[in-house]
Amino acid sequence: MNYDEIKRLIDDMGNSKIDELNIEFPDGIKISMKKGKEGNILPDVQHGIPLPMIQTPTTNTNIINNSENVNVGKDEKKEEYKIVKSPMVGTFYSKPSPDAKPYVEIGQKVKKGDTLCIVEAMKLMNEIESEFDGEIVEICLKDGEMCDYGKSLFKIK
Repeated sequence: MNYDEIKRLIDDMGNSKIDELNIEFPDGIKISMKKGKEGNILPDVQHGIPLPMIQTPTTNTNIINNSENVNVGKDEKKEEYKIVKSPMVGTFYSKPSPDAKPYVEIGQKVKKGDTLCIVEAMKLMNEIESEFDGEIVEICLKDGEMCDYGKSLFKIK
């Protein structure tokens, strides 16, 4: 993979909505890119050509933010949610076993310490407990889906 191809990947990622990209080629080259808070792409190439950090144009970020603000009406009030995030990388399970009912459902009231789900990591089942009292507004992942460290699992209001 030459510099121009890698540069094109970085540009394409900068123009897309994805925040993170990991590619592993058969010849052993690994490319990992992750956007920072300001839209910066931080490439990490292993066994290949090291790349400089490339910053996406700030005008793109401003255009996106402005278009989002246009859609918000004056009468709409922005609801704030408390977010329960994954403490580890693993597999998200919403129920204790395949034939059981889910720990929680949308609209259900929960208290701090209630079990919300399981994240399986390295063959260990880790119960994830609520850090807040409130009502489940959104379950961000589907049963059996992979989750990363810091990934939003639940929104509670």
